[in-house]
Parts: sequence; structure tokens; C-alpha cells
Amino acid sequence: MRSNDPAGRLRTRREFLKRSIALAGYPLAGAVALPWILPARALGRDGAAAPSQRIVLGAIGIGPRGRHDLDCFLAEPDVQFVAVCDVRADRRQAVKVLTDAKYGNHDCAMYRDLFELLARPDIDAVLIATGDRWHATASILAAKAGKDIYSEKPCGVTIALCQALDDTIRRCGRVFQTGTQRRTVSNFQSAIHMAHSGKLGEIHTVHAGIGGDLSNRYDWLPAEPEPPKDVVDWDRWLGPAPWRPYNHAYVDGGWRGYFDFDSAASLLDWGAHTVDLCQWANHADETTPVEYEPSGNTITARYANGVKLVMRSEGWLAMGAVPVRFEGDEGWVETDDSGKVAVHPASLRGELHVSPQAGGISAAQNVRNFLDCVKSGARPVSHSGVMRHSHLTGHAAALAWQLGRKLTFDPVREAFVGDDEANNLRSRAMREPWHV
Repeated sequence: MRSNDPAGRLRTRREFLKRSIALAGYPLAGAVALPWILPARALGRDGAAAPSQRIVLGAIGIGPRGRHDLDCFLAEPDVQFVAVCDVRADRRQAVKVLTDAKYGNHDCAMYRDLFELLARPDIDAVLIATGDRWHATASILAAKAGKDIYSEKPCGVTIALCQALDDTIRRCGRVFQTGTQRRTVSNFQSAIHMAHSGKLGEIHTVHAGIGGDLSNRYDWLPAEPEPPKDVVDWDRWLGPAPWRPYNHAYVDGGWRGYFDFDSAASLLDWGAHTVDLCQWANHADETTPVEYEPSGNTITARYANGVKLVMRSEGWLAMGAVPVRFEGDEGWVETDDSGKVAVHPASLRGELHVSPQAGGISAAQNVRNFLDCVKSGARPVSHSGVMRHSHLTGHAAALAWQLGRKLTFDPVREAFVGDDEANNLRSRAMREPWHV
């Protein structure tokens, strides 16, 4: 289990540094009379943190979104990025070129096998930005290897995987941050504050935008010759997902929308953010709604406290992407990735506190929150328990839509009431040898 004593963590890192220096053949302080000269960076004098204060980071699965996350990590002075794992050689090499250029060396290690990266004792934390099918399994393996984890969302493609992930994080005592970065963005925080302040009256309805078409694909693209494993490791790319023949479109991002690879299509892709924010607005981070009723591409859920959660593809004020809206009996507030915030009545406008950098795309503040918690042992804003309940809400809604009927859910048992078919769909078979 992790120590909650930050000083103890730092002492451990210093001891590791001393051992590394000794193994490298450098004299320890006091061993010889000659002065030991270190570069300014090693002492933290160029704006970087001293080695004992740095968090050593590795990354697994770095595509377009992963590159954004990695850029956020590399911008932090107390991060030392040392290794990338990806089943694609071009992506491994791209990250190495980026990282070596930043540090002015050739030290970034490349791996095709995530177990090799996770076996490194010097790595404190990992960024996991694979496709959805791998998020939960890779995160569970990382936690068991003693790493702290920043994972992109959706964090699990089924209810069962989200449960297993949270259970593992708690059991292993790791720090886990979900890539639902909007919890650390000022316009969304301001809207939440408005909902919690009581100035909208009693909140009765929360709205979550869930993107476009909710349908999934079950067909296969035409088979193509598999490339060499060192170019694209197709078997490892599939991971826990069912086997199907290789097609380059999958590995180039065309996996989205396929049931085997995706998390309830766009509902969890967007809803991992917007449902999460609605949960927060309703003080529901430790529970889920108790009813889910689909109608077209809209699913209306109801919490035990009577608050309604409306999940639908269309926005309300057409402000932009990833909209949320919180309605009380005395007013409402709405915001989205544009950074704009609309509020009624207009007299509440002065209550909003939105920075000029508002907007939901950047993970910078979410990454900073994670790093601070890695050092302190505290729980991040989007910890695994928050993920568990918001993702379960999204999955339950998706199953109601898929089955085309109203479902009742028990938040304590985390099971559907009186519906064996829905309960059977809480999990999927995992391809051998992968299991949790």
C-alpha cells in the first residue's frame, strides 16, 4: 500500500537515485576529495525539479489524444518521461523523437510489450491512452505492477470492467486519474458551483450531451495481410477484444463505432464527460440513477432523490460540443467546450468565474492534479470511484437504449432489477490470455 507520507516518498526516491549513481560508477559524496560537479538540471536550477522530486513516467498507447496528454505531462517540470510502449512502430518512434529532442539525449526507451515497461522499477506512473478496449486491462495490470495511472476514457467497455478497475485501484492503493479533464476546467467548474450554490433553487433536471448516433457496428472490414509484428503487432492491438482479421483502417482510428472495440458508441465517448459532470452537479459521485428509459436517441434517467438526468444527442442553446445544462426551480446554467456559460436569470451572471483559458479540450490542469496526488497520495478529482459511478450510469443508459426498454437499476448491488438479459450484458467475454 502507498504511504501517505510525502516525505517518505521523497526519501525513497533519493535512495533510488543514490543506488543508481553508485551502479553507474560515479563516486558518492564524501568518497573522494575531488569536487563532484553536476549539471544545473540535476540540481533543479534550470526550472526543472531535482531528481528526488521528479515523477518518472512511462506511456502505453500514444495516438493523437495520447500525444496531447503527453505534451501536458512533458510541460510539467517535475516529470521525467523515460519510456513509451505502443504496438505501432511509427508511434513508438514518434514519441522517442519528441522526448529525446526535449531532453537533449537518446534515452527514451521503446517497447512493444507493455509488460516490459511495467516491469521497470524506476517508473512511478503511466499514461494509458490506448483504444477503449485496452483501458481497463492495461490500468489493472499497471496497478498490480505498483504504478500510478492516468487513463484516458472511457476507462472500461463494460460495467464489469469498470467495477474491476475501481476495485483493483483501491486494493492496490494506487493513485488513479480518469481523463475526464472537464472537472478541472473553469467554465464547467463555475457551472457546477452555480448548481451547488442554491442560487438556481432546487436542482430538478440535469442534461448531458452524448454526441451523435448511438448505434454500433458488428461487421468486419475486409481482411488484409498482417504486417510484421515489429511494424504493427495485430494480436496485441486486439488485446482482450475478440479476434478478427487485420485491416489497416482499424489501427488508423477506424475502430470507433465497432461494438468489439468501443464503449457504447458515442454515449460513453462523450457521456464519460457530460454524465460525469451531471453526477457531480447532483452530488451523486457515489451512486447512480435507479431508472433508465429510452426514447429515440434520448435516454431519461431518474435518481433516488428525484432528480432527472436527460442524455441526448442534441444541445439546447447550440453553444458547441460536449454541452451540459443544470436546471433548478429558480434558474438554469449551461456550458460546453466553447468556454461560454449561459445562465438564467441574468442577474446571476456576476456569480460566474471563468478564466480566459476556459474550454474543455486541454488536459493540463487534470494532469497537474494527478501529479500533485502522486506526490501526496491524495485522491484526484476524477479518481476511480468517480469513474465507476459515472461510467456505470453511461453503460446502464446504453443498455436501456440497446434493449429498447425501461430498466431499473440497484445502485447498491450495481445490478438491474428483475432483468436477467440486462444483467448478462454487464460483462463481455475476454479473449485469452487476457482476464481481470
